[in-house]
Amino acid sequence: MAPKPIKNRVTAMTGADYPIIQAPMGWIARAQLASAVCAAGATGIIETSSGELDNVKAEVAKMRELTDRPFGMNVALAFVRGTNIVDFVIEQGIKFVTTSAGSPSVCTAPFQEAGIKVFHVVPTLEGALKAIDDGVDGLLVEGGEGGGFKNPSPVSTMVLLPLVRSRTDLPIIAAGGITDGATMAAAFALGADGVQMGTRMLTSAESPVHDNWKQAVINAAETDTVFLNQESKPALRALKTERTAALAPLGKFNVFEHMADIQDLYFGGDMEAAIPLIGQVCGRIDAVRPVREVIEETMSEFYDVIGNLHNTYG
Repeated sequence: MAPKPIKNRVTAMTGADYPIIQAPMGWIARAQLASAVCAAGATGIIETSSGELDNVKAEVAKMRELTDRPFGMNVALAFVRGTNIVDFVIEQGIKFVTTSAGSPSVCTAPFQEAGIKVFHVVPTLEGALKAIDDGVDGLLVEGGEGGGFKNPSPVSTMVLLPLVRSRTDLPIIAAGGITDGATMAAAFALGADGVQMGTRMLTSAESPVHDNWKQAVINAAETDTVFLNQESKPALRALKTERTAALAPLGKFNVFEHMADIQDLYFGGDMEAAIPLIGQVCGRIDAVRPVREVIEETMSEFYDVIGNLHNTYG
């Protein structure tokens, strides 16, 4: 039997059974993966950071064919400049978005007028307070141990999450280091109403990335990531490879020159073709598993952990 659903502020906004969100990884977070996440009772997200809006629109149409469950989109503001992204997203008929890589002030009000809930990704308390002033419905608090583009001064989830919670009553989705029910329970103890998984979803059976990429994550230790471009923006956390090891001593470089062939890495399996973005939680992932199994085991363990804590300390 599937674990019992959770009714809280995040599931009320997403329409999902469980307050688990799949990260909006560029090119990866499309219908194949997102529909599997939705079918398992969580919230699948369609990305826009690829900038390929025609393809994104086609992926939204595929989602309608693959699932009747609600899903969301991410608006990566820095990557869709010069497009009419607000109208584009509204036209897709979704009711939940996360915004990132820019100020949500440019889109929060029109999204909300269209009945769309807006959660903004924040890596610092300062960013959280600005987003709150912009009127967002919730925050996606992202610790520096997570993979992908980061603030140059990373703050861990265990520090950032309770700090932000101490300053707001808005619903919070925690990201960075989340991979199972124990880490989900820890996030809830620190003030989260939901969690986002990136690296764990990238390595799932339904993830479209090449097996070389999945196997590299499975083989990685918790120490096998590097934090790059710390003297510029965006900084990023990535898997340690020959390319990223050479870049690590450089405080500043053109990130996008090293991301030009990212699809050769993601889908061609060439691990040196680009910078492979990944979180420190790679050290805790040891197998490729179906999304449904990941979600259901996460929820079962979540309930077990909070129950055991209550029995021991309640």
